[in-house]
Amino acid sequence: MEQHRTIVYQGHTLHYRDEGRENAQTLVLLHGYLQNLDIWSSYILTYMRHMRVITIDLPGHGYSECFSEEHTMELMARTVKAVLDDADVEQCVMVGHSMGGYVALAFADLYPHHLRGLGLINSHALADTQEAIERRLDVCEQVVKNRASHIVGFIPPLFDPSKRVALAQEIKDLQDQCLETKEESIIAAQCGMASRPSRTHVLQELEVPILFVIGKNDPRIPAELALSQAMLAQHAEILLLDNVAHMAHLEEREYVKPRLRSFVQTCYL
Repeated sequence: MEQHRTIVYQGHTLHYRDEGRENAQTLVLLHGYLQNLDIWSSYILTYMRHMRVITIDLPGHGYSECFSEEHTMELMARTVKAVLDDADVEQCVMVGHSMGGYVALAFADLYPHHLRGLGLINSHALADTQEAIERRLDVCEQVVKNRASHIVGFIPPLFDPSKRVALAQEIKDLQDQCLETKEESIIAAQCGMASRPSRTHVLQELEVPILFVIGKNDPRIPAELALSQAMLAQHAEILLLDNVAHMAHLEEREYVKPRLRSFVQTCYL
């Protein structure tokens, strides 16, 4: 917490970390649903000697305040822009995991000229189907009845079954981290994800490289779907990981860390 920086945007406080070399290649990492910027701690330690790394508690997550009853992806993208303005970052490579990928796509839609590259980890550009929207509404009802039960049960299936024993402590730590997310923030995030539009046009129109990190066994985003979206991009790079589900950045750090670093270097050539 002592390393966090804060800004006030639209009357609400946002927290972020800004580590590494000033005036260097800049990587912005956006966490997924229920998580916070601490999910990237090992990445910061690896990268900070080589580049500048900014991590953000998105609205309603971590120490950042809840803004409204619905956190649209556009609202969250604007909070990211406010953080980058505060940090005096003109251009960056932005990488988002899952919901963070939706936010990164919204940022690319609103501010394409501020990106040197875009990365999607276990994420995609389509809008929710009606079935997915109904599932999110069910989640909101579950959260009202028993927030902790939803969170504790939500986390383990995000990891590939072959890795759950080896990563048992990591899964527990993640559950503890996510339990800090308040009821109103969970509902605001679910409503925002349910209302998001398709952004496949962003994949087609963006003129900077796009990296897709895909888990072959992702239960939430089928590998075939992610691969088909990579085909839309003008310049796509793909990291397809075996025995990986929806948490590629935690399940296979030894592959994802160097791949992200090399992607940032490519984007700054």
